[in-house]
Amino acid sequence: MSTATADVKVAQSNLSPSEKKESFWLRLHHDPWFQVMLISVISFCNPGMYNALTGMGGSGQVNTTVTANSNVATHACTAGAALIFVGVFYKYLGPRWSLLLGGWTYALYAGSLLNYNRTANGPFVIGAGAILGLGAAFFWVAQGTIMVTYTTDSTRGGAIALFWVIFNLGSAIGSLASFGLNYNSKSGTVTDSTYIAYIVIMLFGWVLSLFVSPAEALSRKYNGSRLSEESKTLKWANVKVTIVQTVKIVLDWKIMCLYPMFFNANVFYSYQQNDVNGMTFNLRTRSLNSALYWIAQMLGGLLIGYILDINCINRRTRAQIGWSILFITDGSIYLGPMFLYFFYGVYDAFWQGYCYWIMGAQSRDPVVNAVIIGAYSALKPAGGSMAWRVNANGVSAMVQFAMNWGLTIGSLVVAVPTVVTLSKHSYTSEEVQEDAKKDDVQV
Repeated sequence: MSTATADVKVAQSNLSPSEKKESFWLRLHHDPWFQVMLISVISFCNPGMYNALTGMGGSGQVNTTVTANSNVATHACTAGAALIFVGVFYKYLGPRWSLLLGGWTYALYAGSLLNYNRTANGPFVIGAGAILGLGAAFFWVAQGTIMVTYTTDSTRGGAIALFWVIFNLGSAIGSLASFGLNYNSKSGTVTDSTYIAYIVIMLFGWVLSLFVSPAEALSRKYNGSRLSEESKTLKWANVKVTIVQTVKIVLDWKIMCLYPMFFNANVFYSYQQNDVNGMTFNLRTRSLNSALYWIAQMLGGLLIGYILDINCINRRTRAQIGWSILFITDGSIYLGPMFLYFFYGVYDAFWQGYCYWIMGAQSRDPVVNAVIIGAYSALKPAGGSMAWRVNANGVSAMVQFAMNWGLTIGSLVVAVPTVVTLSKHSYTSEEVQEDAKKDDVQV
């Protein structure tokens, strides 16, 4: 036994029980996988509960036009903020502040629906939706950056699967709770107690954001780059470098080929939730269908995560297999309404899980990934905003279906150059740290 090891053991034996406990907590807190688990639980409470609401069709209201227009406002504001502001300045805010700035807006939106139940105040719901859009931009850039950066190419699929199961468990439980609370409802709208329950859970998730750690505080299990304190100082010289770097990233042709996939990621929701679920079923079965949809998301996330983590296959082949699954599955499901809605959930998990995986394959730098996630978080709601507006204008379900199918196939074709040119090998930790040093020198 070396002298150093002996000294460490002696020091540990002299720690008080409270100090040992604190040491264990710090080790756990700074573990990358604990942080992935934590952001998954926070997502369970915030967007997970939000998805449970919207998945009921009209967010549990008979008048779906108000919630459709609110969703337009939400998606439009997220699109504007995610790329122009949040993705660029994530470097200076970090994940904790991003989540604290964004998380409370989910509770505000649920509160606006509670208010609508009592006052029928539609403008407040739409305004709350716009504020939620700004908050969601902060939330999703932080969430995505943690999930794809705190893991490696051999574990990212597992992290995506873990996140997708926990996140969508929130949506499924929320929908099942709504199913139970509103089982005997004859009004077609959910009860006040349903919205109150959502608000409490959302606020709890927001408080959990206090425990999120930046990459710089993670243990040695983290293999990505760490930012120096100097580079995170908010001053013009740093901001100028960040802006130039952001422009280079968003104009990279490999990233640009993914933009149609990003745009399409939220397009299906308005058709699936308002037309398939909202108009085909009553409130009781809408809540049940919503739960089945999010359970399907969990299964889909597990499956695509497992496939993308098959380590005996190189990265490029895994990317091509994932692309093929999306392309083949899209046109092969013709089932009854409830099963159709279930498999819509599976496919959505495939799509978004694959998007996250291939974004993470581009870099191991949280700054680079934040910009890419920002583009994703901007284009995804931009597509969703367009789709919700089409839905609010009363466009026929068949036209919406054709639009969704065409955008899906077209975006997969445009992504082919990025998929087939992806490096077969992962970034080494030495390459990641060398790139970070170069960035610091430029500053």
